[in-house]
Parts: sequence; C-alpha cells; structure tokens
Amino acid sequence: MGLPEPADPGKGKEAAVPRQGDAPQRPPNPWESAGAALKQQQAASAATPAPPSTSSRPSSPVTPWVPQDERSGAVFARRFGRGLLWFVLILAAITGVRSWFFPTQAPAPKAPTVKAAATYPDAEAQAVAARFARAYLGWDDAKAAEREQLLASVLPADSDTTMGWDGHGRQDVLAVQPGAVTPGKDHQARVRVDVLIRPAAEETDAKGKKKTTPAEEPARWVGLDVPVVETSGRVVVTGRPGLVGIPKSGPKAPDLPTVQTDAELSTQTEPAVEKFFQAYAAGDTEAVTAPGASVPALPDGIEFKGLVTWSADTGSGDDRTGTARVSWSIGGASIEQVYRVTLTRVSSPDAHRWQVADVRGGSL
Repeated sequence: MGLPEPADPGKGKEAAVPRQGDAPQRPPNPWESAGAALKQQQAASAATPAPPSTSSRPSSPVTPWVPQDERSGAVFARRFGRGLLWFVLILAAITGVRSWFFPTQAPAPKAPTVKAAATYPDAEAQAVAARFARAYLGWDDAKAAEREQLLASVLPADSDTTMGWDGHGRQDVLAVQPGAVTPGKDHQARVRVDVLIRPAAEETDAKGKKKTTPAEEPARWVGLDVPVVETSGRVVVTGRPGLVGIPKSGPKAPDLPTVQTDAELSTQTEPAVEKFFQAYAAGDTEAVTAPGASVPALPDGIEFKGLVTWSADTGSGDDRTGTARVSWSIGGASIEQVYRVTLTRVSSPDAHRWQVADVRGGSL
C-alpha cells in the first residue's frame, strides 16, 4: 500500500528502556508513522512539475512479437504443400466444368473376335458335281467305255467307274444345272444338281435283237445329290449319288408393289417405243436410240409382231421408265415377253422427242 514498514521491535531495545528520572513514554503507533510518511510523499509529488506529455513525441512502432528465423526445409515444405493443394483444386474445377459440356461416354464394347472359318470351294464343287451328273445319268450300252472314262476324271483313283450301271439301255442328258452346296464334316459336302434327261425307247428287230430308236418319252428334270470331298487341293466325288424329286411348282410369290402409270406420257411415247422394237428385231438400233446409248440388236430369226402394251411410270425429269409387252415370232410360234424401257428426252432448238436409252428384259 506504499506505507512504511513498522520498525523492528527488537532494534533499539536499549533506547526503549526508560532511563531513571525520565517520564514514562507511550510506545510509537506504526500506523500513525506510516500516515505521516504518506502525507510527506504526496506533498513532494505535488510540488514536482508533471513530466511533458508523451503525445508530443513521435511514437515508435512497438513489435508485439520477436521474429525468429525459420529453417529453409520448413519453408519449402510449407510452400510445396500450398502449391499441391492449389493444383488439386484447379484440376478438380477443370474436370468438373468439362464434364458439363462433354459428358464422359462409356467406351463401346469391344466386338468379340470371331475366327473366320475356311470357306468351302463351292464353285469347284458345283463344277465337279455337274460333270459327274452328266456322265453318270447319260449312258449308252454301245459306249460304256466312254462313260467310264468321263467318270474316272472326277472320282478318286482306283474307284468303280461303272457306279452301279448294268451296262444296258440308253439315256441322253439334255441339260445340267448345279445348285446348293451343303458343307459337312471333314471337308465333305453335298451338291444338289438338277438334270434334264430323255430316255431312249428300245425295240426288237425281226432277228430278236434289241435296238434303240429316237426317244418317244418326254424329257423330264430329276434331282441328284452328289457327295464330294476336298482333298489335296481338289474336289472329287466320294461315292454313288442319289436321285431326288423336283418340286412340281415354286412357292407363292410375295405381293409386289404396283407402279402408278402416267397415262399422258404413255400415249405420247408409245410410237417411239414401238419404232424401237421394230428396229430391235431388224438389227439396226442406232437410229432409234438416244445419243450415247448402246443397245445391241437381237439375233436373226426373230420377227417383231407388235407392241401389245406400253405404260410409262409416274415421275418427273428428262429420264423416265416404263414397261412394254412385246409379241415376237420365233421358231414357228408367237411368244410375248416383257421389257423395262428407259426413255430420255432429247431436245433441239426446234423441238424435243423421246428416245430409248436402255432396255432390260423382265419386269424388275
């Protein structure tokens, strides 16, 4: 409290002892002495002039902490950590914004790898089967060796070239048409062949000998399934074939779309189409075809009898197509056939006309 400490009662013990003849004194009060000392201090402080205000002097900055040097390793680690954090944040922002405009697409599934199997030599198998069918179903008891020689060229070595024929009779092969090839195991296959045959009639003369005469039976188609095998780079017949039936008729045709007819154009172009078919049979088509067109004429022996019908398809432009049904005379008979005709409009300064640019048989 700023008060003077009380005097040690042990000191001045001798002074405190009253001497003989002195009046007895009251012991001093320490609190009164402290109060007197305080009054003296207050009086002295009031007389002393106040120190000049510190506000007139420029204040120097006071640093509340003492900077300390850090080690270079700590500084590098802190900066590296900050840089790495910023890099991650920027990368996340870029990839996120990119996904808004360019969404990630799932990769297309990889197509399974399929090992391509070796294709069977269908063309060669059909050719070998056709040669075999012609020799196998065409026989003549007067030419047995010729048949065996033809069969040996498509059979394996040391095969039976009679192929089950008893050596009698005569049969002519008029046409051979190879068909589907059905592959099997171990390079084997079955080839379907359609054969047009005509058997020859047999008669007995006056001496009892048989003789063949011109065929009286009608020609007919028969089917033949021929077994073949591919070996040593070739296709050969492996054994006896089997006769199979031919369907009496084909399946029902699908309903095909009908073509709309342009009646006005049909009437306008019919003379040009008729004139073309007349020249088509006469052997001179150059004068009735469009410039640059090349349509070979029909061979000799065919006579044009008339244009049965002509209808131009609906359409537009300078190139139009239509269907013509024409009657021909051939082989002493008349026969009607269908053609698809392409017309081109040829223009000149004075007028324009339609001329044939192309002709195709059939209704396709």
